[in-house]
Formats: sequence, C-alpha cells, structure tokens
Amino acid sequence: MPQRPVQTSSRLHQVRYEIRGALSHRARELEAEGREIIRLNIGNPGAFGFTTPAHIREAVTQALPLSEAYCQQQGLPRAREAIAAQQRSRGSASATAERVFIGNGVSELIDLCLRALLEPGDEVLIPAPDYPLWTAATILNAGKAVHYPCRATQGHLPDVEEMAALITPRTRAIVLINPNNPTGANYPRELLSEIVALAERHGLVLMADEIYDGILYDDAVFQPLAELAGDLPCISFGGLSKVHRACGYRVGWFTVSGNAARIGNMLHAFDLLAALRLCGNVPGQWAIEAALQGIDTISALTAPGGRLQQSRHAVLDAVARSEFLEVVAPAGALYAFPGVRVGAIDAFDDERFALHLLETGNVLIVPGSSFNVDYRNHFRITLLPEAPVIAEVFERIETALLHTAEGSRRARQVA
Repeated sequence: MPQRPVQTSSRLHQVRYEIRGALSHRARELEAEGREIIRLNIGNPGAFGFTTPAHIREAVTQALPLSEAYCQQQGLPRAREAIAAQQRSRGSASATAERVFIGNGVSELIDLCLRALLEPGDEVLIPAPDYPLWTAATILNAGKAVHYPCRATQGHLPDVEEMAALITPRTRAIVLINPNNPTGANYPRELLSEIVALAERHGLVLMADEIYDGILYDDAVFQPLAELAGDLPCISFGGLSKVHRACGYRVGWFTVSGNAARIGNMLHAFDLLAALRLCGNVPGQWAIEAALQGIDTISALTAPGGRLQQSRHAVLDAVARSEFLEVVAPAGALYAFPGVRVGAIDAFDDERFALHLLETGNVLIVPGSSFNVDYRNHFRITLLPEAPVIAEVFERIETALLHTAEGSRRARQVA
C-alpha cells in the first residue's frame, strides 16, 4: 500500500519568515562549500562580537544553584517586580508584578497573547512593513492580519486616518513596533496619542512591541505606549535580547496595563496559557533584575562615536554615494531598510536581487517584501557589523545593483 505524505496545517501555507528562510538555507549550502558569507539577515549581537554585560552574566552564574526547579508560571517574583518597577518609572501607574509575564523570548509571548485574544476570523492591525512573526502568529491563531502602511515617504510612520479606515467590527487589537523593526522608525508622542485615541474609540487592545526601547540614535526619544494608554488595555513587550545583547538567554516579558475590570479576563487567560507551558527559562530570569537596575551599557554604543552609531553612519554614507539607493535614516533599533529608487532599475525584484547578491557577493540580506509589504524594491540589513564591514558590504551591493541594472537595460533593448 502506497504511503501518503503526512499533511500539515493549511495555515502554514500563509506564513512567511524569510529572515531564516530559503535564502538562509542557501547561505548554509554555500558556507558548506567553503564560502564566507556576511550574514546581515538577523539582529543577533553575539554573532558580531557583542557580549552580554559582565554584571548580567554574573547574576545568572550566581543563581544557577537556585534554577533547577520550575518557577511560578508568570516568572520569578523578583524579576517581575523589577520589570514592574521599570514600567512604573516610565509612567505606567498600574504596573505591578501580578501583571507581568516572563517567557522564552518575546516571540513566544506574542503567540501566547494572540492565542488568548483571538477567535477565528478576528482581525489585528499590524504595521507594514512588520516584523513578520506578528503576521504569522495572527494567522496561526486563526486571526486575520490587516496591514496598515508605514511608507518611506512618511518616514515609515503610519497615517492614523488610514488605520481608522481599516477597522471593522472584527478588529480586536492594534500592534505597534516601536522603535521599529525593520525600518528603525521611532514613533513620536503625538502620533502615539492619536493611536491611543483610535483604540479608545473602537474598544481595541493595544500591543506594543518595545524590544528596542533603549536603542536610539541622535536626538530620538523613546515614548512608552502604556503611559499614554492609561486605563486602556495595553500589553507592552520587552526583553534582554537586544538592548542587553543576550539573545541566547531567551528572556522576554510583557506587562499588562489598564483598568482592572477591563483586563481581568485577559490576565486569567494569560495565566492559563502560561501554566500550560509550565514556565520560562529559569536561569535567564535571574539576569532581569541586574539588567534593569544595573549600569547602562547600551548608550555608549549608540552615542556619537559608538559602534552602532558608526555603523549606522556607514550605511547612510554608502546610500548617499549609491547610484540607485535611498533610505530613511533609522532613528532606533538595529536595522536599516534601504530601497531602490523608483525608476532606477526597471522591474527590480527584491527576492531575485537578494539571491543574486548572495550568489555573487557572499552577502545575505532580507528582501523587503518578506515584511508583508506590497512593493518589491526594499531590503533589510542589520547595523551590527562594524563600520568597515558595512562599507565593504555596500560596495558589493552596488556592484550587484549595477549588474542588475545592466541586465535590465539589455532586456529592454532586446524587447
């Protein structure tokens, strides 16, 4: 009797995650052949020579003997109190340890929250471009991702009237990623206040992905959403992976703010789902208090002369010299989102270009269309390499763009 392949969920057919997708698989094949690939596809500080600060490592080391049992499903009490204290210091008056949940990175917690909130067919407003996990988690939890545009012509910031036009009776939540991945946009207070007012008018839950809250450039200032949301249900996500360069610790959290009567059912649902997965990684949780109450180790990297600031300038300088590229200067986070100017290369396709750059230039980037946008002329790179490496990468990108433009011209002449 013939053996039929095992069928998988049809929802997976709608899910994309090119950050670690086909191009990354091809990069591994090339590396196995002896090629040295510059991987700019993931914001993974440890892969670029950054280290977790010593006082955070030490906190984990000292607490290892206390880490061999499950902890309470929401997380270690001291860690949750440290997170709540940070939120209160940022203007979230209702933040308490009882409203904090710790998990294995923000990714796990995004999925948990959407699972608790969504009925089949419920809609979630998500920025475009987005971090694609948000769209994937919405789909996998039977929801519908509705993308609101954040165009380069508007500094990658959304238009609140356009957001309002997308709201239907099935809309449950608005997602904000601030500072933004992949664009580096930093949302001003006035814009966030308008989005809060929109959520209030329609009775929506606010979900603020603030994992890059301390990574800011020039005069950018981070505005926590919970402070502005007040009594509205607001879920604020944070973690150790980016600001504290501890991706491998897999420590993330979210804090629920708002009127107690409105968020009670959510808290019960979150607690149930947290219990089903027992608890988050215990050793890593001991790093939280040290990270949030210890010395600031990120500002020196983003200040003038700091490594991240220098890499950002290397991107901006290279784009300014390019015959083809333009970019909105990132105000925060660890990425830039350059685009090929409209008309500079006929029929430019970001996926074909990314594969060509990988094959000929040994550089791995992420096509912009992977971030759930309807245009194909952008790509994302991380700012984590040192400035000389960034400069070399953009020389290879420019060479690949020249080759692509020449091929486009030849094809036009033949036609």
